[in-house]
Amino acid sequence: MNPTSSPLSDATPSQVLGACPHDCPDTCSMLTTVAGGIAIKVQGNPAHPHTDGALCTKVSRYTERTYHPERLLHPLKRVGPKGAGQFERVSWDDALQDIAAKLGAIASRGPDAAQAILPYSYAGTMGLIQGDGMSARFFHKLGASLLERTICAAAGGEGLTQTLGGKVGMRVEFFAEAKLILIWGSNSIASNLHFWRYAQVAKRNGAKLVCIDPRRSETADKCHEHIALLPGTDGALALALMHELITNDWLDHDYLAQHTLGWDLLRSRALQWSPERAALVCGISVEQIRSLARDYGACVASREPAAIRMNYGLQRVHGGGNAVRLIASLPALIGAWRHRAGGVLLSSSGMFPVNKAALQRPDLLAGKTPRTINMSTIGDDLLRPASAEFGPAIEALIVYNSNPVAVAPESAKVVQGFARDDLFTVVLEHFQTDTADYADYLLPATTQLEHWDVHSSYGHTDALLNRPAITPLGEAKPNTQIFRELAQHMGYTEPCFADDDPALCRMAYGDAVDFDELLDKGFATLKLAQAPFAQGNFPTPSGQCEFFSDRLAAQGLDGLPDHVANHEAFNSSATYPLAMISPPARNFLNSSFVNVKSLRDIEGEPLLEMHATDAAARGLHSGEVVRVFNQRGVYRCKVAISQRARPGVVNGLGVWWRKLGLDGTNVNQVTSQNLTDLGHGPTFYDCLVQVGKDAP
Repeated sequence: MNPTSSPLSDATPSQVLGACPHDCPDTCSMLTTVAGGIAIKVQGNPAHPHTDGALCTKVSRYTERTYHPERLLHPLKRVGPKGAGQFERVSWDDALQDIAAKLGAIASRGPDAAQAILPYSYAGTMGLIQGDGMSARFFHKLGASLLERTICAAAGGEGLTQTLGGKVGMRVEFFAEAKLILIWGSNSIASNLHFWRYAQVAKRNGAKLVCIDPRRSETADKCHEHIALLPGTDGALALALMHELITNDWLDHDYLAQHTLGWDLLRSRALQWSPERAALVCGISVEQIRSLARDYGACVASREPAAIRMNYGLQRVHGGGNAVRLIASLPALIGAWRHRAGGVLLSSSGMFPVNKAALQRPDLLAGKTPRTINMSTIGDDLLRPASAEFGPAIEALIVYNSNPVAVAPESAKVVQGFARDDLFTVVLEHFQTDTADYADYLLPATTQLEHWDVHSSYGHTDALLNRPAITPLGEAKPNTQIFRELAQHMGYTEPCFADDDPALCRMAYGDAVDFDELLDKGFATLKLAQAPFAQGNFPTPSGQCEFFSDRLAAQGLDGLPDHVANHEAFNSSATYPLAMISPPARNFLNSSFVNVKSLRDIEGEPLLEMHATDAAARGLHSGEVVRVFNQRGVYRCKVAISQRARPGVVNGLGVWWRKLGLDGTNVNQVTSQNLTDLGHGPTFYDCLVQVGKDAP
């Protein structure tokens, strides 16, 4: 069967080219088989080299999600108390007319009054069009508060930008040629499956794989070595590696001299971090540090490529931005960037020439400068009264592509804020999530099989196009169409609100990507150098790898990266003596897919992984219900005594919907709204708890 641009309405099976929309580095190219207007199968596109015909377990069940019996198919209006999830069906026109009237009434109070309205969205879809295209135009025209979208990657992104100049790095396909791969803060088998395929090729060709992660993940099981450091100590480990590279002269002096800035300063700081000092901080052995440094430094003499694959787990702590800066600096010390299979990759998203101004139209602000609210502190911000410092209290919230009641930190406060009777809340969704239960209006959105979109990636360097494979179910509408119609009800007449989705898809890359190639193949590979920083040319102000950042120094911050201790530093004698991380359950993606029964059946139920030593000290046994608690709240779940947890650290697997938990809570009941050192990001993995027997 040849992929086609549109579904067939007869029973002859056809295949439609699309793209996976979910928050994963792989951004797979998909084929949807359609017969009689019904999607009967999704599969990976074998013609796309990165996808290679394979989808993850989650997305391979996408038809189950699209045709889920609990799918929202009609606009709904709340009729019960907030949080009770009681709604009645209404027409689109009535819903949009009432929403527009309420937003208009707020905005009409004065020139800055619309700042009491806040959009809240993130990566429920990673598409450039359904993600933040028409919606951004709408909120810019309205003059609503801006949202600082920090909840996943802000600290790491800022760390990369201050060091390498942007979210850039080596190309993922060349990991297959590396001789040493450090998988740092990533459970690649679960969250970056197609990178893992390249790593396996390298492994078969003799490469050594080292996993650096507090949790003994499925990826750690398959690597040659696992270094189970304490959460938030990655920067200390990176500094100790530098110490060993320096003292043993495992350095590429020419690369350091020609293509880096601030080496003498970084050298002095690294020499303060002996393996002995770092081992105490990281909770690992001195020999593990020395052995890893030997392996990494040996690549200088052998002229073999060493590659680092970071992921975002390591930056969800107080010092996350600095930790990424330090790790991103390592390749320059040994000249790893000289090889196309050497360097580091955290995100490739900065390599994509997205025309955000054309898509989002910031000119519609017309000189207004609305305040910016951090999505990671939504719990506090929804409870803030009006003040000169904060501005107007938040009176209206429009949520799309996100489930903040489940995913935002310190969720007791988030729930309290969403439960305000004077808060007008609109939610665009596929299902009645935890957040949807608090909506005044619940609007049915299309899934990826039902709309146009265009995608970049943060794990490879191909642009992708998604075509609708089926007509929208029920009365569901694309996000773009919902905001178009809402703009009409608000009386906005600018021509940009009439741009249709194919036009927006063409706008996204302009002439930088051949749109005809996207239409023909479903993907187009960016034209990039194989070893982009072999001769320096970093996209920093200096063109060099910046160990010292003048931009940070100008902000009054330390221009040189350093280990920054956690807000809640591990102390076995403290009131809350266990460090807790909350990595995603393997078969969920943030809070997406939690309601897909086949995937939830695999996961079973919310679990806390605990090392046998910590469990024995508390008289706990696998399968028992336990209380996980701290000063912010209590989370009840079952405990699993497991070698996946190291001593002193528990793993609260997430992110389950709260309504599926034992007490209507999830792991974010105990996480905090503290922020990272750079990028104003959340600190989900910077969290101390105690665990005890459940009350009888």
